[in-house]
Amino acid sequence: MISQKTIDELAKGLAAMVPPGMRELQQDMERNFRAVLQAFFARMDLVTREEFDVQAELLARTRTMVERLERRVAALEAHAGITPPAEPPLEEGPEDPPT
Repeated sequence: MISQKTIDELAKGLAAMVPPGMRELQQDMERNFRAVLQAFFARMDLVTREEFDVQAELLARTRTMVERLERRVAALEAHAGITPPAEPPLEEGPEDPPT
């Protein structure tokens, strides 16, 4: 989720763009802008940069582990004289199960 500080800064920036003749409404508009921005960003289901970085690191570690396990399985199959099955094309994924 986007930080409250960022939402406050956006609301103040939008309120600052109000023409000088309407400055008396600025605080009220700033509160309204803040509420609209919070609702908008909440619906977008955003993640913070920190959450994204944690997930990216987890994915990198997982990828490294899978590669290590693939090499180990290949070495064990070679040692046992087992021919590994052919790999499916890369286009197939969980969404497109093999037929």
